[in-house]
Amino acid sequence: MVEGNSKATSSREKSLHCVRAALEKKAFDLVLLDVQNVSSLAAYFLLCSGRSDRQVQAIARSIEEDLKKMGIRPLGIEGFERGKWILMDYDDVVVHVFLDPIRKFYDLEGLWLDAPRVDKVEQKARRFNLGAKVSG
Repeated sequence: MVEGNSKATSSREKSLHCVRAALEKKAFDLVLLDVQNVSSLAAYFLLCSGRSDRQVQAIARSIEEDLKKMGIRPLGIEGFERGKWILMDYDDVVVHVFLDPIRKFYDLEGLWLDAPRVDKVEQKARRFNLGAKVSG
């Protein structure tokens, strides 16, 4: 676990915080994959897109700042300078923020077909933000 991470924050809660922070910067086509039963890399992968390199950077910055307020710091961030594909490793949650054409080219959703998608992730993140208990 990363120094400063709150053990009270579950992988699911952390992933929903990431979704909410991405939505604040108008990320689109958000997909949250539950990879805990198909990979030892993480529990969740969040994939989302931006329409410009600046928006991609703003989405990543928003996620980083939101989690930092909770005392959660990334193990690493790659690709921020170029803003085409930013990978953010939060140990049990890995975030991929793409420029839309780059996302289509690499098709990570296709690589992780066996991983179930978390349904209605945007609605769950918004409810989570309001303090409601998130189920399923």
